Amino acid sequence: MLSGLLLSIIFCVVIIIVIATTGRTKEPYLNDHVGALSVVCVVLCLNVIVLACLPWVATVRRCGGALALFIWGMLYVTAMVFIFTGGEVNAWEQVAFFLFLSLSVYTVLPLSLTWALIVGIGSSVSHIIIISVYVPVKNANTRPNIPQLAEQLVANAVLFVCVNCFGVFHLWMTENDLRASNKKREEFSAVRSQKEVKKYQQEGLLLSVLPRYIAVELKSEVIRRLSKPKGDETKETSSHPNFHSLYIRQHRDVSILYADIVGFTKLASTCTPEELVAVLNKLFGKFDDIAKKNECLRIKILGDCYYCVSGLPDPIPTHAVNCVRMGLDMCTAINELRRATEVDINMRVGVHSGNVLSGVIGSQKWQYDVWSNDVTLANQMESGGLPGRVHITEETLQHLNGAYEVEDGDGESRNTHLNGRKTFLVIDPNKTSSVPRRPNLPAGENKQRASVRMSQYLKSWKNIHPFADLSNPEKNCLIMDHGLLYGSLTVPVMFVFDSRENHLFTTTPTGKRRESLKETLLKLLQILIAIQRKVKKLNWLTLLFNDLTVEKQFRLSKVTNLHYSISCIFIIFVTLFIVQMLVSEKNFQMAVSYGVTFPVMVALLVISFVAYMKKLHSKLPLNVQWVEKLSRNLPARAVVRLFLVTLCILITLLMAILNLVVCLCSFQIVLPRRNCTSVTNTTYLEGHGLYNLPYYLYCCLLAMLGVMVFVRICFSVKGFLLTLAVVVYLALFLKVYENESSCLVDVFYDKNHTHVGVLKDPQIMSGIWLVIFYIVCLILARRDELTCRVDFLLECCFQTEREEMETMENVNKLLLQNVMPLHVASFFMGKAVSNQDLYSESYECVCVLFASMPQFKEFYSESSANGDGLECLRFLNEIILDFDYLLSKPKFSSVEKIKTIGSTYMAAAGLRHYPAGEDNKKIDMTYITVRTMVEFAIAMMSKLEKLNQHSFNNFKLRIGVNHGPVIAGVIGAHKPQYDIWGNSVNVASRMESTGELDKIQVTEETSQIIQSVGYDVTLRGKVNVKGKGELTTYFVKTDHMTPQF
Repeated sequence: MLSGLLLSIIFCVVIIIVIATTGRTKEPYLNDHVGALSVVCVVLCLNVIVLACLPWVATVRRCGGALALFIWGMLYVTAMVFIFTGGEVNAWEQVAFFLFLSLSVYTVLPLSLTWALIVGIGSSVSHIIIISVYVPVKNANTRPNIPQLAEQLVANAVLFVCVNCFGVFHLWMTENDLRASNKKREEFSAVRSQKEVKKYQQEGLLLSVLPRYIAVELKSEVIRRLSKPKGDETKETSSHPNFHSLYIRQHRDVSILYADIVGFTKLASTCTPEELVAVLNKLFGKFDDIAKKNECLRIKILGDCYYCVSGLPDPIPTHAVNCVRMGLDMCTAINELRRATEVDINMRVGVHSGNVLSGVIGSQKWQYDVWSNDVTLANQMESGGLPGRVHITEETLQHLNGAYEVEDGDGESRNTHLNGRKTFLVIDPNKTSSVPRRPNLPAGENKQRASVRMSQYLKSWKNIHPFADLSNPEKNCLIMDHGLLYGSLTVPVMFVFDSRENHLFTTTPTGKRRESLKETLLKLLQILIAIQRKVKKLNWLTLLFNDLTVEKQFRLSKVTNLHYSISCIFIIFVTLFIVQMLVSEKNFQMAVSYGVTFPVMVALLVISFVAYMKKLHSKLPLNVQWVEKLSRNLPARAVVRLFLVTLCILITLLMAILNLVVCLCSFQIVLPRRNCTSVTNTTYLEGHGLYNLPYYLYCCLLAMLGVMVFVRICFSVKGFLLTLAVVVYLALFLKVYENESSCLVDVFYDKNHTHVGVLKDPQIMSGIWLVIFYIVCLILARRDELTCRVDFLLECCFQTEREEMETMENVNKLLLQNVMPLHVASFFMGKAVSNQDLYSESYECVCVLFASMPQFKEFYSESSANGDGLECLRFLNEIILDFDYLLSKPKFSSVEKIKTIGSTYMAAAGLRHYPAGEDNKKIDMTYITVRTMVEFAIAMMSKLEKLNQHSFNNFKLRIGVNHGPVIAGVIGAHKPQYDIWGNSVNVASRMESTGELDKIQVTEETSQIIQSVGYDVTLRGKVNVKGKGELTTYFVKTDHMTPQF
């Protein structure tokens, strides 16, 4: 729209200046030009008014199509005025003006293709009809037999057909590129939105398990390792180059709370797996809410044990008060539950204040944890406490500052590890004797088992689900990015959105194609900001990238639809040939020129199309197979492409004017310079081609348009060719053929040139239209170049974004795999699964392993020399890393690390389902699962032995293994945790705790499977197992090589 207005204004200003400077405003010549001058002045004023209103009046901007028709209408009226003023009307009258009108509706005015065709063809047809009717009638008396009138009218029609074909092609190409670009943007936006949602969910999962500062450090380390070039053996910048990175920080003045549900083991034995997960999630979800309210950070859930810390990751002065208040709230919640359900459970809480080391160790299944002697003491405070009471140390009491009343705790009488320590029991200030009213339970509830009564009562509690914050990631993402809408955005939107999308006369319903402005901005805002810096690196004068690397990439990028562009310029070439054959003298020179250039143009056309004629490939002779290869590589080979395109353009530009030189040479022989009076026979002059001069001008104008059919060719090349062409053409028409132009005016109009209209004088007409078309071509070339370069930047941005998103997705996925099993994470991120569902899975046969290093407790010490225990944890991290490394081996792919508890390593094998009816396969997998776990245990012992040799230590593992049914699930609200439960897990834990150093202890059932897969076992005998009585156990012999199967 803006280009059309400016061109219209420039045209009007030029016409006014030419009329004024050529003496046509003086008497008595003014009367001949007053009509044209008046119309031009009115059109100029109207254009200026519209241009002035365009930035301010929204209605004007919205009526793009109607406004375009208004501008076209003003120019059309101007063209008609110039036809019928300023001299006689001839067949070639204002053809250039109508070529410009037809061209403008396709290029500089915002009309749809349908309306552009209607207006463009209508303009052309109206000119042909008016001239074909008016000229013979008007000259019936003066020139009854106008020579070659029919040929001239046909030539006019061919010119109009060609310019409309060019307009349709250029509009189709630009809209096609725009649609392709918009499609890419829409596809990218959709993918980006999905990736953003997935990224949000992944990071939400990660931050639900790990504190932000730990997650950021781990992610940075993973990205750093992934970005490190292969083979880069540079040394670590760490002060401990022989160790891996350690993500542990020291925190002083924190309070640690340990809580255990007394009686829960008995309750769990009456629950189904689904009920167990639901009860645990309700209880620990409730505790998580209490922790959040009291500024405590839950660390881990160990069975029915819950422990948290206040003062992490940022210091909190009231850490002791927070932990005590949380302990009291937990006891209150359990007391209400016990009274309401008559289930005999209670809460035992221990609190201690001191220093901790917090972070993660290992490389698999990270879980945030805390270590220190103070943490161990808090655990002992819990075991030495009383049900329903909060048991605190003297250090915690000092930090309470009298906030709570206490009484003597006498913890050493219940736990020998507390000998010599003074402990206290906190008096709950809100404790009352009133019993809350029980909710209405179904009749016969006393006869129901405890787990059912528990489940029914817990339904009255607030629904707390793992990863509840991930339920609506799109909303959170929009809220997070919404503020960016009001930031500064300096990317020129006109380079991204084509103005033609906003016109009224569109054939496609906009409601189906276009989203709301706000939604579109939300999707594309980040992309626009991303290319903002790159667009600034574009030289706005030359349209070259300041970055030579980017410029080279753009020049070498593949050009699409090149064969269509060559087809279009071939049509223009054929049009030149037809027009010159119709109106020019047919001679030997014309035959030779077209005889040479026509085959060349046909050959170039064939070369461009051969690659797309797949049926023709097999029929090509072997000696011309290179043609198909050249055609296939043409869009991608910049040098070859530029050569062929330049050759097409130069041939077209040359043939537009070459035969005029030949024709007028013969004319100059019979016509002395500036002596038209010597020849008075008009027919003689016409026969020598004098009236052909305007048609060669029109051929030159079409040839200049031929430069524009190559949309993706560099602006500098097109600008150079256009400038070269217009300079040569202007020199020929204004200087070399000055005599011929004067004779044409003398013969067909008036010997007094001031009577002739400015657009009927060949010299003035040539100068004006060559310059106007030159400006139009430069505008189109610049706009096409800007569109192509911004599209290129967008594509580069898209590619960079894709790579970054894929990298971040891989990083997040890798981190998630190190937090919980991938299939569990997928459950909470899946589209088909509601995030409000609980995750629980029952497995019939899982082999569970517990492996501890009891000697590490003696090894661990806190002193200034070892960083208050930090160096001890660094060594433990190396041990766990070696164990985790085993999980990456294919033979242990079925082994899943569950967690680490202090120096104890917990893993399970067989956490996968098999299709129903494959009982034999399940039996086979039971043997494979147990064997894999035994081999993993032996590999752990071997790894530790090698580490002992390098570190001069003598650590030994104490391992317990058991197999059987388990239930896996995710519990917790604000820090969900994946875990497994079941009798098999408890027995495996007891096998470890009652075992011996450097031995693998198993139950009798497991020992039978172990023997069947090729291992030997030795009977240990009866072992008293807590909660199970006496069990017969066995030790696996590990003093021989692993059997080969």
